[in-house]
Amino acid sequence: QVKLVESGGALVQAGGSLKLLCAASGRLFSNFAMGWFRQAPGKAREFVGLLTWRHGRTDYADSVKGRFTISRDSAENTVYLQMNSLKPEHATVYYCAGDPMATDDGSTCDGRYDYWGQGTQVTVSA
Repeated sequence: QVKLVESGGALVQAGGSLKLLCAASGRLFSNFAMGWFRQAPGKAREFVGLLTWRHGRTDYADSVKGRFTISRDSAENTVYLQMNSLKPEHATVYYCAGDPMATDDGSTCDGRYDYWGQGTQVTVSA
């Protein structure tokens, strides 16, 4: 069993940066993938990015490419989401999620992910 805990959400001014953290407890096997999603009230959950544990491959939604970066600390089973040049439309709850049977490419589909954190709120002031 894997437990995920996000942190790092905060209030930031537009144009600012924020780094979210997802700490995983439990054993992460080599075919594990960590995804970041976000969900605004009344809207569907949206893929933000992912990182595959075996190869460290990353993938991002087009809307965040060049602005957001995912990295990891393998020794600490921790994944980070660095968000730069934030805009008010980036404000919502961000979730990390774990896919224990990921393909080499990982998946952008939230249905693939079995483990979810509780979410962390990102607020961006104009």
